[in-house]
Amino acid sequence: MDETEWLIAREAPGLRRYARALVRDRDRADDLVQECLERALRKQHLWQRTGSIRGWLLKILYNVHINLAKHHQNAPQTTSIEDISIAQPARQFGHLQLQEMARALDELPDLQRETLLLVVLEGLSYEEAACVLDVPVGTVRSRLSRARETLQSLNLAEVRPVALRRVK
Repeated sequence: MDETEWLIAREAPGLRRYARALVRDRDRADDLVQECLERALRKQHLWQRTGSIRGWLLKILYNVHINLAKHHQNAPQTTSIEDISIAQPARQFGHLQLQEMARALDELPDLQRETLLLVVLEGLSYEEAACVLDVPVGTVRSRLSRARETLQSLNLAEVRPVALRRVK
């Protein structure tokens, strides 16, 4: 394994985390990361060593995501067996808050959600996120601002813990 391959492999967990947040499906996220890593290894000669390899990989992942999303728009919708839940909902307050946050993120428009995840989840600077998304920095700021306003308007603080009751 050469140095570039090692650098690419080192970023795989971060790519997987971003992919899972983007598509909210473990299997699709794994496919997305695999496609991204294959492209990165095939085209590693195109990486300019002046920039961050993380940003370059996130840009590849984002582009693959956009291409797959366009492809899936015309494909018939299917539901995996894992999505059909017969289990009881979790009763822990923290889990409910996470579910509520995930639901709120799903309500954001794609461009705002993708930008928010790059900055908040992946910790990229505005400039790095702009490079990944191939948009000006002002657009990143604007999308983040609108995403934050939308999340605040959803009033996430109203999530209350489930009242416990004694069962005899």
